[in-house]
Amino acid sequence: MGAQCSRQVHRRKALASEKRALLDLLESSGTEFPGSDHRPADHKAWMSALGPGELRLNQIVWPGTHDSATDCIGIPCITRPFAQCQSSSIYRQLCLGARLLDVRVQKDRRVCHGPLVSYPVDRVLDAVKRFLEETEHELVVLELRTEFGHEDPPDFDKFLVDSLGDLLIPYDDTIFAKTIAEVLPGRVLCVWKPRKAAAPGAGSPLWGPGCLIDHWVDTDLPMTKFENNMRRLGEQKAVTERRHLYRVENTATPQADNPVVCVRPVTRRIRGYARLFIAQAFQKGIADRLQVLSTDFIDVDFVDACVGLTLARIQGKAA
Repeated sequence: MGAQCSRQVHRRKALASEKRALLDLLESSGTEFPGSDHRPADHKAWMSALGPGELRLNQIVWPGTHDSATDCIGIPCITRPFAQCQSSSIYRQLCLGARLLDVRVQKDRRVCHGPLVSYPVDRVLDAVKRFLEETEHELVVLELRTEFGHEDPPDFDKFLVDSLGDLLIPYDDTIFAKTIAEVLPGRVLCVWKPRKAAAPGAGSPLWGPGCLIDHWVDTDLPMTKFENNMRRLGEQKAVTERRHLYRVENTATPQADNPVVCVRPVTRRIRGYARLFIAQAFQKGIADRLQVLSTDFIDVDFVDACVGLTLARIQGKAA
């Protein structure tokens, strides 16, 4: 009992120290970067506003949501706080400006997060298709993966191809150098990551697991996550030299041995520092490697930061 209390005291001190370190960094360096003052007039159609004939895929800083389909996960007020990473529906996230979705599935094609289950994945696909029908030039990266500890849905690749059809944008080595106009009428970059089933290969309209990578750090300590994200970003090539998407997740993860195990209060420790992360990437000379930035509980300020940097790249103010 004494050892457990001692560990908790140590964790509380470490957490307080890391929160203070992030605040000190914010106060000393600020959050300005090329495009940081930009505010899109219409978040639902921000890609269209930037010019589909000018905007190349490798210039986009994709605003992403982490565990996107958890808005209805679990039982409200009972199990939901332990697994919910987004409170907005998939359609609402896209209207707010999100352009990369992270969706976990299990064997019966239902969305899940760990052991908790939500609605059928058809609801996600219907929301994406509804959004695309209402817009002209918006692209969406749709990542679907079998959740850890679950079995792959049978024939899921065929199901996705049948469901999304001509909306799918096939992968090729030159895809990121193309403009949005050049990949139309395709609208969806669909990444399928099975656990045991065969991954999409050459000739498939689906993208394989290696087309979207990240280095997830399982921690609830905000400065630890911030610094690990920055270090890993610095190890990547510039977006213009890569043939895959690289994601930075601006999130913190509840730990089982900590008294605070609900998602929202834990991820709040880092959630508001996305602009600081981008500004620090510029100061360290590695902002040219930023490509996907994901968050829990997405809001328009997060989207604005990503769109602003995207605009700065189009204007030649940032690499």
